[in-house]
Amino acid sequence: MEKINRIKAVLAETGHTGKWLASQLGKDPTTVSKWCINKIQPDLQVLSTTASLLDVNIRDLLVDSKK
Repeated sequence: MEKINRIKAVLAETGHTGKWLASQLGKDPTTVSKWCINKIQPDLQVLSTTASLLDVNIRDLLVDSKK
């Protein structure tokens, strides 16, 4: 499966866990786990909120497709 997001990496870089993110977003931890392994993808609204919670640019949560 192609990696589309970097949520797992950014969580590690910022010292947060998937459980923490799930709690902040009001989502099931299983859903966040699926985002982290790129099994499913969050919608743009959730991605934007996630970037705000982690205090990063939304682009930091996405894989650069030009590499």
